[in-house]
Amino acid sequence: MIDKPHKKLDVWRKSIDLVQIIYDLTRSFPKNEAYGLAKQMRRAAISIPSNIGEGAARQTKREFVQFLHMAQGSLSELDTHLEISKRLNYLKEDNLQALSSLMNEIDKMITGLIKSLKK
Repeated sequence: MIDKPHKKLDVWRKSIDLVQIIYDLTRSFPKNEAYGLAKQMRRAAISIPSNIGEGAARQTKREFVQFLHMAQGSLSELDTHLEISKRLNYLKEDNLQALSSLMNEIDKMITGLIKSLKK
């Protein structure tokens, strides 16, 4: 595969790590959640690096920034799903804290990238 610009971004790589963690985590959810909350969480997680990658391939910085904002929206969506999972006792507090830390790091990286692109 051709070396695409998004593959050079640390934030994209960390987002891919997050997807893998979410997939691993949701495998332990109750079977009746396979097409519910687990699927929503996986879609939101996948959307983060997907939007970063698509934005990096766009022609203008403005378009890239727009996709980065969408990635942040997906992060917020995933954060909501994680809170619901915790309240339903599908997640332990220590799992949530570790994920929150990674998600905060990704959010800060996206914010920094947005700021640098707007200069």
